[in-house]
Amino acid sequence: MKIATWNVNSFNVRHEQVMDWLHTHSPDVLVLQELKMEQDKFPAAALNMMGWQTAWSGQKTYNGVAIISRHAIENVQMGLPQMPDDPQRRVIAATINGVRVIDVYCVNGEALDSEKFVYKRQWFAALTHFVREQMAQYPELVLLGDFNIAPADDDVYDPVKWHEKIHCSSEERSWFKALLDLGLCDSLRQIHPTGAHYTWFDYRGGMFPKGLGLRIDHILVSAALKARLRDVQVDLKTRANERPSDHAPVFALFD
Repeated sequence: MKIATWNVNSFNVRHEQVMDWLHTHSPDVLVLQELKMEQDKFPAAALNMMGWQTAWSGQKTYNGVAIISRHAIENVQMGLPQMPDDPQRRVIAATINGVRVIDVYCVNGEALDSEKFVYKRQWFAALTHFVREQMAQYPELVLLGDFNIAPADDDVYDPVKWHEKIHCSSEERSWFKALLDLGLCDSLRQIHPTGAHYTWFDYRGGMFPKGLGLRIDHILVSAALKARLRDVQVDLKTRANERPSDHAPVFALFD
């Protein structure tokens, strides 16, 4: 299987790029974040005509997540059960070929002293609880998407500048480790233990041409999938598109 994640930062803007990526890379599963699209606007019919199955949770202006698959999408669940009143569409889970796929657009948090960071703390606690329950039911599980956390200094172009800043704080990194401690593996670091593999590059300051970014998009896999893992890559070519998302796709290959 080939499973990929991509924060497209507006499906409307990146619609053709998504279609091209599906055609060129032919994944089994592609999950998207930041659709920025109302539920009834998602082009499910067009994708179905091209042979893709879909499940999505849309939201006007902000957020929104989707799963696009070559195979049947079963047992779809939206949102976090521990936050039933959360108005933000950030999570969608489904079973595909026996693999539980959980697509997440994790909370940004804005700044460590903001109310949005308090929400981020609560949200990650709810996510961790949900993933623990899901792992008890599904041995083959992948948790992937935009986590808005760079797990280590190797994942940051300037660790001194970003020290204890949003995305890179010790507290946020502890939340990421808590997910790994459930029995998940950071698939990219399994294949590439060291080096810069940035997935997000700020539009401002020409950061992408300079190669200055953060690794905040992740594919975390259960032990059963780790045994089947063969490769993980960040698709920087797509980040170089005209009118790109500020995130690059990331994909993992499994036997």
